[in-house]
Amino acid sequence: MATVELRFSALPEHVRTARLVAAAVARRAGVDEAVLDEVRLAVGEACTRAVGLHQLGGISAPVKVLLIEEEKQFSIEVGDEAPHAVPGDHAGAGDPDTEAEEDEMGLAVISGLVDDVEVSAGEHGGSIKMTWPTTPPPTILV
Repeated sequence: MATVELRFSALPEHVRTARLVAAAVARRAGVDEAVLDEVRLAVGEACTRAVGLHQLGGISAPVKVLLIEEEKQFSIEVGDEAPHAVPGDHAGAGDPDTEAEEDEMGLAVISGLVDDVEVSAGEHGGSIKMTWPTTPPPTILV
């Protein structure tokens, strides 16, 4: 299992770099060419969400992206360190309804692009893990 870890300052201009790196590693891992645009878009959405959460919370820690190549699948996990509201907890700055709507919209876009998505969130941060199948390289018989 090969893993590439990317960390970047929570600035919108770094999201494009994360998208390009994710697409390059996905291609190398064997993700179908027809799916690479979906990988780029999903990673861009997840990273934009993480950057927004960091900026909203005044968090200076970097956004973390893990690109994980396994035997028959490729996963990307985008992590943030922003405290997420725990059900029943209404503490926080800003309008919770507006923030929740924006969050749900971003997650809906990602869910529409990726079949296998896992979202976790808690008071110490959250992550979005997206997984795609890979095609093994062709066997060359000599």
